Amino acid sequence: MATEKEEKVLAANRAAFHEYHILDKYEAGIALTGTEVKSVLAGRVQLKEGYVAVREGEVWLFNAHISPYSHGNRENHEPLRTRKLLLHRREIEQLDQAAVKQGMTLVATRVYLKHRRIKVEVAVARGKKLYDKRETELRRTVERETRAQLKERNR
Repeated sequence: MATEKEEKVLAANRAAFHEYHILDKYEAGIALTGTEVKSVLAGRVQLKEGYVAVREGEVWLFNAHISPYSHGNRENHEPLRTRKLLLHRREIEQLDQAAVKQGMTLVATRVYLKHRRIKVEVAVARGKKLYDKRETELRRTVERETRAQLKERNR
C-alpha cells in the first residue's frame, strides 16, 4: 500500500496498449545523465516510438525522446540517444528468450518515480491484429455508454 503512493508516473505509452496485447511486465532502472534526469523529472519524456532490445546480454531503450534540459548549456544530452536499462541477469535472459524464441516485442510502457529513483516498465507484448483493435474499441464504447446510463439512472 505504501509503495503505490510513492510511485509517480512521469510518462506513459498509451499507444502501446492500443497496438499490443501486454503479456508480462518488468521493472527496470535506467542509466541517465544529469540533464536527462532533470528533464524526466519535469515530465519531458516521450515513449511513443520507443522500444526495448536485448543486445550482447544488455537491455537497451531505443528511440525514447527525452527533451533537452532548458538550463543545460553545452552539457546537454542528445534527445534520442540509446539508454541502458538495468535489470537482473535472470530477467534479461527471460526478456531475450521472449523476444527471440517466442517472437514477442519488448515495449517501454511507462516511466515513473519510485523511492526517488527513475524506473521504466518494460512489457513483453504481442502485436494486435486490426480486428482485435476494433473489438477493444467497441468494448470501450459499450462500457462508456453503460457507465453513462447508470449515472443517469442514479440521479
